[in-house]
Amino acid sequence: MPSGRLAILAGSLTSLFLSFGFVDLSNAATIDDITLRDQYGQETSLAEIKSPAIAIAFLGTECPLAKLYAPRLAELATRFEGDVTFLGVNSNVQDSLTEVAAYAQRHGIKFPILMDNQHELADQLEAERTPHVFLLDEQRNVCYSGRIDDQYGISVARTKPQRQDLAVAIEELLAGKPISVAKTAPIGCIIGRRRSTAPHGDITYTRDIASILNRRCVECHREGQIAPFPLTSYDDIEGWEGMIAEVVTEQRMPPWNADPRFGHFKNDARLSAEEKESLLTWIKNGCPEGDPADLPEPPEFAEGWRISEPDQIIKMRNKPFNVPATGVVKYQYFRVDPGFKEDVYIEAVEARPGNTAVVHHIIAYVTAPGERKTGLGSMLVGYAPGTAPFITPPNSAILVPKGSQLIFELHYTPNGSPQTDLSYVGIKFADRSKITSIVGGNQAINGKFAIPPYADNYEVGATRTIKRDLDVLSVTPHMHVRGKAFKYEAIYPNGEREVLLNVPQYDFNWQLRYEFAEPKRLPKGTRIVCTAHYDNSAENPNNPDPTKTVTWGDQSFEEMMIGFYTYITPTKE
Repeated sequence: MPSGRLAILAGSLTSLFLSFGFVDLSNAATIDDITLRDQYGQETSLAEIKSPAIAIAFLGTECPLAKLYAPRLAELATRFEGDVTFLGVNSNVQDSLTEVAAYAQRHGIKFPILMDNQHELADQLEAERTPHVFLLDEQRNVCYSGRIDDQYGISVARTKPQRQDLAVAIEELLAGKPISVAKTAPIGCIIGRRRSTAPHGDITYTRDIASILNRRCVECHREGQIAPFPLTSYDDIEGWEGMIAEVVTEQRMPPWNADPRFGHFKNDARLSAEEKESLLTWIKNGCPEGDPADLPEPPEFAEGWRISEPDQIIKMRNKPFNVPATGVVKYQYFRVDPGFKEDVYIEAVEARPGNTAVVHHIIAYVTAPGERKTGLGSMLVGYAPGTAPFITPPNSAILVPKGSQLIFELHYTPNGSPQTDLSYVGIKFADRSKITSIVGGNQAINGKFAIPPYADNYEVGATRTIKRDLDVLSVTPHMHVRGKAFKYEAIYPNGEREVLLNVPQYDFNWQLRYEFAEPKRLPKGTRIVCTAHYDNSAENPNNPDPTKTVTWGDQSFEEMMIGFYTYITPTKE
């Protein structure tokens, strides 16, 4: 999901959603009294509330931002108790009473969550997303609407909010002052309204759409995986049509950041033009289900290891790591001695999260004996949602010298409730007698840079000269939150220059490995040139502090510049 450079603030596609028939706000009126039942069946009427102000928050049980902001709302309700009545509202067709009750209990919400099944209140207030908040004064006029604060967004997670919009509006209202900022753009998931368009058209779920979702989405969008909602059946889609249309139109999903003009990659996750057109047309046509007989066989996913049963399992540490409910968790590094008493040859390796709900990525590095600098070793294997394990080509293996250690780099994304994680790596050893080629890893790296304050396109380069003929299997760019763009080029001995990979809109949330469709031959003397650009400006929503000069460091508020690559070469030359 690309961040600020794509300007993907929620609400940018309102006209698109109107054309899809998700919501018709043409007859929106001033707020009238309304009576709704909460998740426990108790009625609440706006007219009967006597407090000076009402804060109404539209929520969804599966929306990641609604989960992150639930504790914040609970805190605000306590802070302003007696002056402001807080009400949650659930207008999603996909959320049940049981799910809403569980959501409230999980996140410590004591105020009622009203079930707006017919979208009466959502339509009156012109609510768009979860969370979307409205502050009503004593006369029940809307004096503020929009986001809760600016800490979280689409691919945005600040360590703390820069502006607490709802809290400021409440304080100003209670003090009798004008509201300084009366409206902001709500950020989150589109409210799942009932379909206003009768299903029609030739494109159906069973014949056309299910197979697209199976190929492109279900790897992550299934129970127990990191995606916020499943897409394994027709019923799963109800209420999520708007979000699907948005992320497909803005090319946020499936996650793939490579410029299609350069390179061919076997793990290219992009929707084809035909797939995209079919999905959007189907949604606009009201999502016809089709004949159940046309439904394809569901994909099969390994519940255990995706490699064969590993010979050795290496945990990141002895005890689980505690992931807080909210906030930004610094990158965590764990050094492990796997006990390699002699050189080992690895034919398959898989990194697995202990808790898929909060593990965003894992990188396992191999560090040579005596090397103490985190992150400067070779990348052994990585994990990000949807990433496949690393399996070497036939008769090849990764050579890890004896005495080497592993460093686990863990990136956690809180989901609104406290979690624990104990991630690990599984290794399958190869039969040395059958090995004719070695799979190695290296990097073009630059650790000596200083990104100036407010620089919005600062360039850092790194070069690595190939000492012998190599067949490159994959490349993996690595930067942190100020990373903006990354490019790999090969300058061949004859002077010819070729772009191997261009990532014009880098997103640190997706640490992707780009696997060439066919190994890329780089002859001896070729220079791999990596060029990275960084955005240290205030316009980068992930930037923790644009006033700072940024240098190399392990943490996401610092920076790295590494162009990893994996290659294969004969054991003897």
